[in-house]
Amino acid sequence: MTTLYRPFNWAELNLIAESGWRKFPPRLPEQPFFYPVLNIEYARQITIEWNVPAYGVGYVTKFEVDTVYISVFEIHNVGGHKHDELWIPSEELANFNDHILGVIQLVETYH
Repeated sequence: MTTLYRPFNWAELNLIAESGWRKFPPRLPEQPFFYPVLNIEYARQITIEWNVPAYGVGYVTKFEVDTVYISVFEIHNVGGHKHDELWIPSEELANFNDHILGVIQLVETYH
């Protein structure tokens, strides 16, 4: 299993909670990819620099995914040494959700 992280705003977090903490919500039409990140430092940075200014609050989630399944997705580095993320096509998100092991955990909140 592989541990991944994802920053969210309050509206998205509510949708995750409604799923019993087991699924990420579908992407919006203008969002072609779901971007889980590979380390908590990057998730914190996104939360603090983007979500908090835009929404007043931001959340970091942590979850486990089947390593064999996610090995088909390339790791993309989008900046510095800690800016590694997966690009999951939106149409693949339901299948991705089926490969989450356990529940999605809320691990940090920022205001």
